[in-house]
Amino acid sequence: MKKIYWRPRKVSRAVLVFLAVFSLGAFGVVEHFKVKKKQPYFSDKVKASRLTRDAMKVIKNERIRLGYPLENDVDPAATGVIGKVMTEVTSNTGLLPAKRTSANPNWAAALVHMLKKAGVKEGDLVAIGFSGSFPTLNMATLAAVETLKLRPVAISSATASQYGANLPGLLWIDMERLLVEKKLFQTRSVACSIGGAQDQATGISAQGKAMLEAEINKNGLRYLNSKDYMDGLEQRMAVYEETAAGERYAAYINVGGGSVSVGTTVGKKLFKPGLNTRAPFGEGSEIDSVMKRFIERGTPVIHLSNMAKLAAKFEMPLEPQSIPPIGKGGMYYKDEPNRVLAAVMFLLIAALLWIMMRSDLGFRLLHRRTPGHVDNHPQQMV
Repeated sequence: MKKIYWRPRKVSRAVLVFLAVFSLGAFGVVEHFKVKKKQPYFSDKVKASRLTRDAMKVIKNERIRLGYPLENDVDPAATGVIGKVMTEVTSNTGLLPAKRTSANPNWAAALVHMLKKAGVKEGDLVAIGFSGSFPTLNMATLAAVETLKLRPVAISSATASQYGANLPGLLWIDMERLLVEKKLFQTRSVACSIGGAQDQATGISAQGKAMLEAEINKNGLRYLNSKDYMDGLEQRMAVYEETAAGERYAAYINVGGGSVSVGTTVGKKLFKPGLNTRAPFGEGSEIDSVMKRFIERGTPVIHLSNMAKLAAKFEMPLEPQSIPPIGKGGMYYKDEPNRVLAAVMFLLIAALLWIMMRSDLGFRLLHRRTPGHVDNHPQQMV
């Protein structure tokens, strides 16, 4: 005759503790043995970043040719794209740490990521607002849109803040023309304003303003010579609309803090750094700007401002002391759990749960007798 046993109705504390410890250990193993996973659009990101790096080299060589020496205390990575603290055409204050952080070709990979997240497709029309304050971000933007085979319509500002493209003869619009001449890019701005506060170069001397106007004419750009802020805004929107000829823009990219583009200092802070898909609200949201008009039409806006926050978001180094290598970092690879290992650990935990709770094996393995203890071991009934 077969023997019949009973077992305790409750799972012992020792079994529960063992299962908890094993599960935590399995979780730790999965977290420790992560694998590097290639991120989406990897090849486009690498291609755009390499193009940006090549463009930076061209600008560095041109700077040296023009007799502007590199300043190690200002530009420790020797990028050649960081300007001087002050020149005749400098518009306003600028933060040197932000300029150093921006001088990284891998920002092109971040632009590819944001544009794809915004839903752009090959052949789409993209509007761009360039300032001279972050020339590397301008180059990264051009590299990203041309790599993705988009159709950019760019309007630039001639002036720049401190440490930006503020070297006479090597303003952003000069860089842009040179890069097209060297056949690195195909895109040039369709128009240019003088830039600066209120888009009127407020605070710049008459001599500086004359230099900026001469640079715009030298580069053969349509000069948006506005009489005030709103006139400058209307002129910019008219250029975008004329060039689009009724076609809808898939995105608007703002680089830096161009007054008309962002809506003065207040408007600049309303939009979050990176991709914006909804209009901001709160104090100052009534301020009109190019970004505000595009986003109210349902056009995603990419706002390249506040470098510290952008760097944290895209895992970029702050103030790198050398030009970062391409193809490394969070834009290209991310550490993710090994799915095979996670599945194995899950099956082990499930098997242990069944063994320990559906049979008396756990009781037999973990039960400990103590003096005077009533033995609850499964007893023979027949």
